[in-house]
Amino acid sequence: MSVFRVVIPARFASTRFPGKALAQIDGRPMLEWVHRRAMACGAAEVVIATDDERIAAVARGFGADVALTAVEHRSGTDRIAEVVRQRHWAGRSIVVNLQGDEPAMPVALLVQVANLLAANDSAGVATLAAPIDSVREFLDPNVVKVVADPAGRALYFSRAPVPWSRDSAPSGLGSQVAWPLARRHLGLYAYRVDALLRLASLPPTELEDIEKLEQLRALANGMEIRVADACAPAGADVNTPADLLRLGRLAEQ
Repeated sequence: MSVFRVVIPARFASTRFPGKALAQIDGRPMLEWVHRRAMACGAAEVVIATDDERIAAVARGFGADVALTAVEHRSGTDRIAEVVRQRHWAGRSIVVNLQGDEPAMPVALLVQVANLLAANDSAGVATLAAPIDSVREFLDPNVVKVVADPAGRALYFSRAPVPWSRDSAPSGLGSQVAWPLARRHLGLYAYRVDALLRLASLPPTELEDIEKLEQLRALANGMEIRVADACAPAGADVNTPADLLRLGRLAEQ
């Protein structure tokens, strides 16, 4: 297994669900469940990166290593880049970005994405995907799609239904035959530290601004992103209070 670190970016100010990192699930804050998943994956270090002392205090309370970061970061990637600079991690080392709203993330996927990057020296980033199995999901702009070449190098990420079969209308997609190459992107990333720092230093690109997908900045600047199908179903993330009801009992998962 590769050597890697995990950073969990967590902020208090969420538009749809303020303070969601501290929302209670089975009597524990959601962030603690995320931290437990990270601690179980064999990472060399697990760090919670936050700009809010309320989150930091709770995280320290359950024994987490906490890095306080600037308030003005636009994304979790920028927040992780600050942690990397604070801790002087080596440029070729691997860091996994585990979002603070992923309390049901399978441990196997954290290991898989780190190993995927470690196995591909030319790549700066690795991520995971899953098959799309419904017309609704294929057409949903909130479901990000990824297209890769036969070697697993990402070609494009989009909110649009890609790849689109010229000869099949959406009503004909029920058999799945029409979109065998379509994959749903999972928001789990592994970065080489030098690639992460470069990405954070680059300005947003036009495609990124149009699609609202930060990974397009990496592709537009010639960075290689490796993609593999996830070895296990990804757990549900939490964007709204209603999403908490979908999780069931995490202690039983």
